[in-house]
Parts: sequence; C-alpha cells; structure tokens
Amino acid sequence: MNELLRLNQTKFGAATPLRGGLTMRKQKHVAEFIEEHHAEELSLATLAKLVDLSLYHFARAFKQSFGVPPHRYHMARRMVRARSLLQKSTLSVTQIGIQIGFRETSSFTRAYRRFAGVTPSEFRRQRPD
Repeated sequence: MNELLRLNQTKFGAATPLRGGLTMRKQKHVAEFIEEHHAEELSLATLAKLVDLSLYHFARAFKQSFGVPPHRYHMARRMVRARSLLQKSTLSVTQIGIQIGFRETSSFTRAYRRFAGVTPSEFRRQRPD
C-alpha cells in the first residue's frame, strides 16, 4: 500500500495534485480498507460509499489515482498476499486460496497464473529454500 501512495509523490516528497483523482486521505482510506478486507468480495458501491462519492466518479478517480480500476487493484493485493503466504507458510495451495477469498482452488490457480505467470504450486517449487 505504501508503495502505491508513494508513487503519487514527487521526488521532493510533496504530494502531487491529481486533478480529478482521490485526495491522499481518501487514497489511504480506500487502500487500508482493501488491505483489511482483501479476502472479501468488495463491490464498487461499498468502496464509493466509503469515500462518499458516486460510483462513476469513484471509479474514475480511483483509476486516475492508482493507475488501475478498483477490482484489478483489489485482485493484485490478494495475489501479493498469496505470494507472501506461498513463500512463508506451510499452508496448502487450497488453504491459501480460501484464506485470500477464493472458493475454488481452480479459480485461485487461474488468477495467480494471470498475476505471476506461473501456478501457485510452480511458484512454490521454484522458490529457493
């Protein structure tokens, strides 16, 4: 999350004003909410309501602020969490998929392959021990 917020800063550390984007406070609020609820299905309406914006305005402002639509950002955060669990835990791929909000192992495997270019099992086999 901090990396994404940092991308919106200049080399001098001052926040870059993004015309039409979310304020830094709203960016932080939404990013923290997504992190805390990464395993849940988050609707656009839920996120828009969180920062008191219309659906359309929120979706446009979010994409302008984060560079990707809300759903893609949410999915990327889930995959980052999955990668961390694959590296550090002894949970099975199925257990990790469930922990990050997937009901089916096949759905998790497909999503992870799109994100990382390899399946979760392949990623785990490739990691240095």
